[in-house]
Amino acid sequence: MSGLRASILTREFPPDVYGGAGVHVDFLVRELRRLIDVDVQCMGEPREGATAHPEKEERLAGANAALQVLSTDLAMTAAVSRSDIVHSHTWYANMAGHWAKLLYDVPHVVTAHSLEPHRPWKAEQLGGGYRISSWAERTAYEAADAVVAVSQGMKADILSSYPSLEESRLHVVYNGIDTDFYRPDPDTTVLERIGVDPSRPYVAFVGRITRQKGVPHLLRAGMAFDPALQVVLLAGAADTPELKAETDALIAELRAGRDGVFVVSEMLPREEVRQVLTGALAFLCPSVYEPLGIVNLEAMACETAVVASGVGGIPEVVVDGETGIIVPYSADDASGFERGIAEGVNRLAADPGLAAAYGRAGRERAVGSFAWDAIAAQTVELYRSLL
Repeated sequence: MSGLRASILTREFPPDVYGGAGVHVDFLVRELRRLIDVDVQCMGEPREGATAHPEKEERLAGANAALQVLSTDLAMTAAVSRSDIVHSHTWYANMAGHWAKLLYDVPHVVTAHSLEPHRPWKAEQLGGGYRISSWAERTAYEAADAVVAVSQGMKADILSSYPSLEESRLHVVYNGIDTDFYRPDPDTTVLERIGVDPSRPYVAFVGRITRQKGVPHLLRAGMAFDPALQVVLLAGAADTPELKAETDALIAELRAGRDGVFVVSEMLPREEVRQVLTGALAFLCPSVYEPLGIVNLEAMACETAVVASGVGGIPEVVVDGETGIIVPYSADDASGFERGIAEGVNRLAADPGLAAAYGRAGRERAVGSFAWDAIAAQTVELYRSLL
């Protein structure tokens, strides 16, 4: 160890991981701990490897969820008085990092996994809490000593959202992938348990049902998929009752029009997700907003071709015509986007050899360009530059 002590501030930490930011923190911490002294402050129930702070406070019972988050940020701030640097992930923990900077006079690093101004649909979910989350993010970003963008596309989005932020404080450090864990797994036990026919090709989606992930676009596109294909959706609970109703109706419509549609709502262990990714003809990522899209890397590492929207940092991960197919997205042409997804899927269905070649190239790219040890080394170098 080098004597440098960093505190990682996060909402998610294993075993409670539900999104790409949590996956990022999990693997980054593993590698950072090989290089420096790291403590993790997270939210939720007690667990190994981190200090957990309860998100629910009795005196705030019934209050907007954003207030509960800020109260937890206060507890996290109080716990990092001995740190040399604090590093926060997502708006949930940004204020803890900001307050630690003010209180203890230590550098604050923010990693941008998403941007509140690019997720206006959260107002549907959080009400006035969205204005609070937006304020927290803006305040932390504009005062941070360094802001890490997980892609060049994300860097551009940050500068457009927060033009007062000096570009010299912005640093691009890509998300990584554990290619020892995410690797081809030919087992079909999980597929058979779900009901999928392993002898028949299928396409897969893995992610939460949020406006960001574009699931309704995928479901409408699915009506035009090659009838030989099965469709496997590992899709968590919808963010809002309205989105759930919309998604349920589209799933019912898709099932009425074709067979072989499987929806798994509970979160599967990563080992089981790996098996689903490996067996797929293609992984589908119809996101309308995606700073990087770590799940695309997971699919690529499992040697699976990707059909993805050309938004945010996705084209920096998925190389069109080499590791998959990029479909242009425009909010003004949803039907064109959906048609493009179906055309990309059907192209691979008609040429499984091409899909396999994209998969092999994807695995090679994941191993060669997105290793976590290199990303951790870049992160420590950034820390040292701020001290």
